[in-house]
Parts: sequence; structure tokens; C-alpha cells
Amino acid sequence: MKHILLITIMVLGIASLSAQEKGKVRVGLDLGYAFASAGGGFLISLEPKYNLTDNSNIGLRLGMAAYGRRLDGVDLSVETNSNYLATYDYYFHKEGSSTAPFLGAGAGFYQLSGFNFIELFSLDGEVKDESKFGVMIRGGVELGKLRLALEYNFVSKTDFGNSEFKNSYLGASIGFYLGGGEWK
Repeated sequence: MKHILLITIMVLGIASLSAQEKGKVRVGLDLGYAFASAGGGFLISLEPKYNLTDNSNIGLRLGMAAYGRRLDGVDLSVETNSNYLATYDYYFHKEGSSTAPFLGAGAGFYQLSGFNFIELFSLDGEVKDESKFGVMIRGGVELGKLRLALEYNFVSKTDFGNSEFKNSYLGASIGFYLGGGEWK
């Protein structure tokens, strides 16, 4: 219980700081949950950004999502999805407020790796590894330096043995960022 209280106080302290200023650099770290078509797991991303204006920025997202799946309704499998995206965010910020709703998008490459646990321990098991182009849309709100976001990653399907994986997923995250100046 003490750890939860300490973490809450730290997050509120970070959230009370201000946000972004034209020409400044900021770096965000987001953690969350990935909702895949037949399972779920975690996601994490690191995103350095450059503030084009006081209300917009471009960035490079380095992220990963990992989630479990059921293949053919029986076998448990795992997929990891590393992504490298160029991003753009626009903030609907009102002067004098530390709250800023935002919309954003990104495009880039998704490195997909998947394996079936049952087959992996047999001699004929395989690990599937491929790269695909994809796009991401997102929206959320920044409260000071605290960021709450929902994103959808559009990635084409993968054939995996006798099954087909849907690689697109919804992500919900909470994060914070460092730098970027102050909201004006």
C-alpha cells in the first residue's frame, strides 16, 4: 500500500509540471495494455519529439507490444510486435490550462515475431518473423506532463502455419514525458 501511495504522489508531481514550447525537444515514455483480436498483453514505447509549434510536434516512436493468442482454438502462441514509426501530434490546448487533448498519427514498420508454444518444444516448431508497413492513429489528453492515450495500429494479416494472424491492435496507455518547455 505504501508503494502505491508513493507512486501516486510521484505521478501527480510529474503531472503538475507544464508541457510544450515551439523549438524544444521532449521525450515520452508510455506503458499500457494491447488489446489484440484473440488475446491481449502489454505495450511500451519511447518517443523523442520535436515541437514544430506550440501545439504540434513530430517524433520517432520506438515501441513494442507483446500479447498471447490462441491458435485454432487450442494452442497458446505469443506474438511480439516491435514498431518504428514517424509520428505527428496536434494539441487542442487553451491558454492558461495545463490540460491538452490531442490527436495524432504515425506510419512506419512493424517487426512481427510469433511462435507457438506447443510446436516450439517439438523438433518441427518454427518462429515466424517478418516486417510489415503499418499506420497508427491515436488520441488522448495530456494533464501537465502526464499522458493518457488510446491508439489503433493498422497492420496487415500474417499467415502462420494453417492459421492467419490479425496483427492490428488497440492500445491503451499512460505515460509521461520530459522536456519540451512550457504551455503558453
